[in-house]
Amino acid sequence: MDSKGNFPGTRLRRMRRDDFSRRLMRESRLTADDLIYPVFVLDGARRLEPIASMPGIERQSLDHLLKTAEQMLALGVPALAVFPVIDAAGKTPAAEEAYNPDGLVPRVVTVLKKEFPELGVITDIALDPYTSHGQDGLIDADDPSGYVLNDETLEVLARQALVHAQAGADIVAPSDMMDGRVARIRRELDAAKLVHTRILAYSAKYASSFYGPFRDAVGSAGNLGKGSKHTYQMDPANTNEALREVALDLAEGADMVMVKPGMPYLDIVRRVKEEYRVPTYVYQVSGEYAMLKAAAQNGWLDERACVLESLLAFKRAGADGILSYFALSAAAWLKPSC
Repeated sequence: MDSKGNFPGTRLRRMRRDDFSRRLMRESRLTADDLIYPVFVLDGARRLEPIASMPGIERQSLDHLLKTAEQMLALGVPALAVFPVIDAAGKTPAAEEAYNPDGLVPRVVTVLKKEFPELGVITDIALDPYTSHGQDGLIDADDPSGYVLNDETLEVLARQALVHAQAGADIVAPSDMMDGRVARIRRELDAAKLVHTRILAYSAKYASSFYGPFRDAVGSAGNLGKGSKHTYQMDPANTNEALREVALDLAEGADMVMVKPGMPYLDIVRRVKEEYRVPTYVYQVSGEYAMLKAAAQNGWLDERACVLESLLAFKRAGADGILSYFALSAAAWLKPSC
C-alpha cells in the first residue's frame, strides 16, 4: 500500500462516493443567514412596478414592502437593503432630497423598524437616485467635464447617513466611492451619539458594466445618459488598489466591507478576506441576476442549481454575507422540508 498520497493508495473519489461522506467533508455551506435582500421602494401605496430587465423583481410601495419583510422573516433572511426610486421632481443637481428627514427612505425605515424590529435594515448612502445628472456626487455646474466633487459630496453623504440613522437604520452603506467618506460619516454619527449604527462600506466597487438593470430600476440610467463613473469607481483591471481601498475604509471606521460586483470579482473577495479577516460582503448585482434569470427562462440553465452554486461560490471565496436578488428564492430552496 502506497502511503505517500499517490494513486492507487490514495483515491480521492472514495470520499465522493456517497452523499453522507460528501456532506461530512463539505468545506463551505450556504444558509439563509448569509443572505441580504435588496429592495426597490416607491412612494405611494398599492404600487408594484415590474422591472423589465430584472424578471421577477418589482419596485414596490411600502405596503407591499411590509409583506415582503414578513416573507423574509418567515424564510430566515436576516436583512434587507433599501434602494429608493425617486420621482423626477425630487431630483436636483445638489441632491437635497437625499437628506430630507421626511423623505422616502427615512419614512420607509421608520415603519420597517416599528413593524419588524428584528429585521436588519440597511440603507444606501449615495446620491445617484437624487441627482438630476445621475452621478453619485455633486458636480460643478461650470465644469464642462462634469467631474464629481469629492469633499463637497462628503458633506451631503454625512447628512444623508445621519437622517437614515435617526430614522432607525441599523446599517448605513456608503456606495459612492468618494475618498474619506467613511471617516466623515462616522464622525457625523458619533457626534449625534449614534455609536451603534454600523457602516458597511462599498470599499471595492468597480466601474462595472453589470449595473445596467439596477440603474433602470432606480431610474438613474436616463439621468446619467452617456456619462460614466470611471473617475471614482474602481478600474476592473485592478486588484492591489482594492486592498488599499479596504485598508483605508477600515482605518476610517468601517465595520464591514463590500466587494461589488460579485461573480467576476471572486478573486477580490478572496484577497480581501485573507488579508484583513474582517466581515466581508459581496453584491451579486443586477446584471448577474439578469443573466442567470434569462438563461433559466430560455431553458439553457437550471435556475435553482445554478443560483445556489453561484451563491455557494461567494461563500467559498470568503464572503460572510451576500446581497442577492435571488435571496428569497434561495432561502426557500434552502429551507428544510418538514
